[in-house]
Amino acid sequence: MPETIKRAASYIWGNARLIDRQIFSHLFLGGPRQAALDALRAYQNNDGGFGHALEPDIRTPLSAPQPVEIAFHVLDMLHSFADPMVARACAYLQGITTPEGGVPYVLPTVAGYPHAPWWTPSENPPASANPTAALAGLLLKHGVAHPWLEQAVPFCWKAIEQSDSTEYHDLMPMICFLEHSPERARAERELRRIGKRILDAGAVADEGAAGYAHGVLDWAPSPQSYCRTLFDERRVQKSLAALAAAQREDGGWEIMWDAISPACALEWRGWVTVKAVRTLRAYGAI
Repeated sequence: MPETIKRAASYIWGNARLIDRQIFSHLFLGGPRQAALDALRAYQNNDGGFGHALEPDIRTPLSAPQPVEIAFHVLDMLHSFADPMVARACAYLQGITTPEGGVPYVLPTVAGYPHAPWWTPSENPPASANPTAALAGLLLKHGVAHPWLEQAVPFCWKAIEQSDSTEYHDLMPMICFLEHSPERARAERELRRIGKRILDAGAVADEGAAGYAHGVLDWAPSPQSYCRTLFDERRVQKSLAALAAAQREDGGWEIMWDAISPACALEWRGWVTVKAVRTLRAYGAI
């Protein structure tokens, strides 16, 4: 076993949530996929949505759109979009979709529970491409046909084609949608437009940048990512070396923002440790 994975496993077993322990076990240690799916299922509510701090900065047990996105990313890692959790989640998304055709960034129900400041909701939140575009993109990637997409896909196209944002959390959901849209010519046009904005705005942080900054491997977490085309091999290799060097003495990786509690910080560190090891392995760096 590579030393990086061995050290990460020690951190995961000692500190991470059950869901992250089971994901890590399946992805890197040959553990059963079903155990990870069962751990994820515990976060799904009767309405089909996900809550219970699956997104650690949102501590509500109630369902919210962003935890559904986290759940879809987990299901993507596990290649398990045929699981019944998906259809139930899509039904939930239908129920919270606004007349614009997408789901809000955050719901008012978050207000009654601890949450990070950036999750403070408004009374009547509009639809947002974050997370609608990521949700739709992952459904398209896995060939899921659900009536929710009949609203979400047109909303995503409109939001993408009208956007001039250079902000990471705006663009990554849009990129996810465009990477998996069957309308390839239209998608490639918008991807080129987004890529130019990213580079022109200097939105890619240098390795080791302080604070909440997104570097090469945040934009391109795998060689298959669209944004990999934006960077030359030298810069990618430099970023991989920096990511490997950022593994802490305890075997985990740190988060680059202030958590709302010590427990929240540990939950996030487990998630970002899984993400870091996945990225290193995807690029053949371990």
